[in-house]
Amino acid sequence: MPELIQQYSTHMVGDDGTLYVVRAYGQPRADGTWEGWLEFWPTSGGPPLRTGIESSQPERDALAYWASGLEPLYFEGAFQRALERCAAV
Repeated sequence: MPELIQQYSTHMVGDDGTLYVVRAYGQPRADGTWEGWLEFWPTSGGPPLRTGIESSQPERDALAYWASGLEPLYFEGAFQRALERCAAV
């Protein structure tokens, strides 16, 4: 089951003006490692845009550490990856 790892104060704005809240999520794998990704939740409601797996870590604490070091520049690239992923579906 996915777990919210961190919510950020940085917001992203889509081409249509939609404002998105940035959140990092993660979940354990069968082998005990953790995978993490970013989700961009529209403040107006609706389903989020989601990246593919952005990080793989040996434990939850390591994933939280990864998430705590992300910068706004990283979010910009991840937002583009999430948009492309959504368009490909």
